[in-house]
Amino acid sequence: MKYQTYSPLKVNDHSYSAISFDKLSEQHDLARLPFCVKILLENLLRHEHTDFVSDTDIETIARWDTSDGDDHEISFVPARVILQDFTGVPAIVDLAAMRDAINRLGGDAQAINPLNPVELVIDHSVMVDHFAEEDALKKNTAIEVERNKERYQFLKWGQSSFDNFKVVPPGRGIVHQVNLEYLARCVFTKEQGDETLVYPDTLVGTDSHTTMINGLGVLGWGVGGIEAEAAMLGQPVTMLLPRVVGFRLTGKLPAGVTATDMVLTITEQLRNHGVVGKFVEFYGPGLSSLTTADRATIANMAPEYGATCGIFPLDDVALDYLRLTGRDEQQIELVEAYAKQTGLWHDDNSKDAEYHETLELDLSEVVPSVAGPKRPQDRIALDNAAAAYNEWLSQQIDVADVTEEADFVAEGGDAPVVDEDHASYVKLDDNAFNLEDGAVVIAAITSCTNTSNPSVLIAAGLVAKKAAELGLTRKPWVKTSLAPGSQVVTQYLEDAGLMPYLEQLGFNLVGYGCTTCIGNSGPLPDAIETAIRKAKLSVTSVLSGNRNFEGRIHPDVAANYLASPPLVVAYALAGNMKMDIANSPIGKDSQGSDVYLKDLWPTPEEVQQYIKDNVSGELFKAKYADVFKGSGVWNDLEVSDTSVYDWPDSTYIEHPPFFETMSTTPDPIGAIKDARCLVKVGDSITTDHISPAGAIAPDSPAGEYLQELGVTPEHFNSYGSRRGNHEVMMRGTFANVRLKNQLAPGTSGSATTHFPSGDAMSIYHAAMRYKEEKVPAIVIGGKEYGTGSSRDWAAKGPSLMGVKAVIAESFERIHRSNLIGMGILPLQFSDGDSAESLGLEGNEQFSIEPVERGQKSTQMTVTKVDGSTLTVDLTVRIDTANEFTYYEHGGILHYVIREYLKA
Repeated sequence: MKYQTYSPLKVNDHSYSAISFDKLSEQHDLARLPFCVKILLENLLRHEHTDFVSDTDIETIARWDTSDGDDHEISFVPARVILQDFTGVPAIVDLAAMRDAINRLGGDAQAINPLNPVELVIDHSVMVDHFAEEDALKKNTAIEVERNKERYQFLKWGQSSFDNFKVVPPGRGIVHQVNLEYLARCVFTKEQGDETLVYPDTLVGTDSHTTMINGLGVLGWGVGGIEAEAAMLGQPVTMLLPRVVGFRLTGKLPAGVTATDMVLTITEQLRNHGVVGKFVEFYGPGLSSLTTADRATIANMAPEYGATCGIFPLDDVALDYLRLTGRDEQQIELVEAYAKQTGLWHDDNSKDAEYHETLELDLSEVVPSVAGPKRPQDRIALDNAAAAYNEWLSQQIDVADVTEEADFVAEGGDAPVVDEDHASYVKLDDNAFNLEDGAVVIAAITSCTNTSNPSVLIAAGLVAKKAAELGLTRKPWVKTSLAPGSQVVTQYLEDAGLMPYLEQLGFNLVGYGCTTCIGNSGPLPDAIETAIRKAKLSVTSVLSGNRNFEGRIHPDVAANYLASPPLVVAYALAGNMKMDIANSPIGKDSQGSDVYLKDLWPTPEEVQQYIKDNVSGELFKAKYADVFKGSGVWNDLEVSDTSVYDWPDSTYIEHPPFFETMSTTPDPIGAIKDARCLVKVGDSITTDHISPAGAIAPDSPAGEYLQELGVTPEHFNSYGSRRGNHEVMMRGTFANVRLKNQLAPGTSGSATTHFPSGDAMSIYHAAMRYKEEKVPAIVIGGKEYGTGSSRDWAAKGPSLMGVKAVIAESFERIHRSNLIGMGILPLQFSDGDSAESLGLEGNEQFSIEPVERGQKSTQMTVTKVDGSTLTVDLTVRIDTANEFTYYEHGGILHYVIREYLKA
């Protein structure tokens, strides 16, 4: 080993050993390296003895030539893996199926175990069925457990059967917030011989917002469930040495501006600059004004600005947070000593690193903002939000459609009136009102993005307090909810005396989970849903989340806006996005006087005093003391003690067919001949479009399948909760109600045309017909194909449906990797080419030449209906040698199984 050396490190009475940069420092100025690149370098040095790290890898990083445009592949071994239950269940299902496959092929099933620590937090299953009720939490929790009992039994079996696997039971918090507040180590320790090795805490996670932990100086990012499974099983994550964008922060946020406003501004700026696939590293004098919670808010939304990560350094601010959240003092001192010894520490004397590109933001110029109506990067200054919504609305309304629906009868038996303002009369409980376009029908304080930040939660509580004291109430059509990321949040809100005011405005605690942000908003009241559908109203939601893609929040809500928690409260009071809440009265007080937003907004000093008085390390210690202990319901779940899973008769957990026909050696890669296009779509198709996580429609292929099994619609649960059942997920693939497949013009959702018959049918049924006919399928897309959450089923579903290749103008990083992980070939149109420019209609036959190792381009022959042909040059988006290995094996897990059988 040419470079690997260790240095002793002593902290109090504890002795450690750490990788030293000394040898490399003699030849290279490592102070030039960005913080995140130093972590990658340490990782390579620590694994220098393996066959996946070369001297060239180490030299290339140490040299750090930002003018070098050559791609260089490196390997990265994360210290740990983190999962949430939507993506975690299928990961553990796959591990269980791998044990079966190993068993069938003559190997030792118990050899399949995570080799690195894996922690799963159950946070994606609770839905907002009950809201604005004192016992909403109790009711929603009972429904959650009833809906998900089979999944929870499976996860509990996994916890007892697999080594190095822990589960945080439901009701404890959101995975990223639990990670930030408790699980993160900042530096890791591991016994190696008679020494204790210390090294950076790094991770990958099966949720794209794993990046939130970057705010604490921990390098980690989201990967597909498939890639995460490989990391659990000891496979390195292969990646191209990233381009690093330095984002210099100066100044400090002005009064009245929140961390949410800041992150929406940064998201807009970075998305406009273009950072897809890059690392973003924040530096500059403005860092010192940001708490770790502020930093984590920025880091959380790295997927929204398109970066692999958005990292902050280890510094005194990080140590302050570790103390605030009750971490062990020995660990805190180890973090500081290790970071200083290895050059990973940042302070005012630190030299700025060298970056490939740089941007800058003066925080004092940030203004209150929202983002919407359907993309998180579409920031709107708050004082322009109403005008922007009205402009969007003017493009949506079709008056002719409205008048045709004027004769329907709403819930309660009253005929609605559709007037010139496009409104519908509704009776709901003891209230009667006109529901109008722009009505805020969902106002949700939710998501790890903001509920990890006491400054915006306390601000929301103070807005509620001032509003309630003035006599303001939420509008009756607004579904309000509070779903914080940890139990710590409700405790400090209660200690501060703010919970009663939030509850008075309808923001009762509904659960500890992602809820509205991932589409678990639950149903709207029947009268509201009926009015929206019949009068075709363009209603809105406002949430403190990170995602607002089309169809994600609720199928009946056309426009969705991201906002800070205090603004969520304000919009619940205002009730309509048409209202200019920055300048117009939000409502009237008990004396009939106008109340403005400025009358409700707390000062920074108020917020900080509440935080100082009510948020402490002891509070975090108390709430996390038994984090792995569940409720009585969880603890009472009965599970088998078998090492090979005894697959039950379940509509939630099914034995997946991925390995049923695999042999000990892979088949040669062949050509894709005479394929048919199953789906043809435009730009910005997200994993939400491909693999929805929301409600299952009764008339969808998945809904029909469940009803055939005797599951009634009220017991469907969500797609996300059934990700352990491949039959449901296959049928849910490309079934999002907002998907517009160009092969079925005038439709939305799961609709396509089968060729050459011309028959109209669901995408699932067309895929099954192609499989029966032994015809391979392809998908054609536009720019940014696969953006959004890192859903493994967005690749698994198409794989099971017979899709052999996806051809697009560009890909999102994680989804491209996931496609390869499931044996699907990602191909990219040459620069300037697109389906439109090439005249591809989707009714042609497509043949693609076999791809060989190292091949960067290939050709596709397109045979048109009239028999003429077209040759199209395509770029092969298998970017690394490891990725090609996975592709030639038919998928990453197939490769891992075969490697285990060799051992």
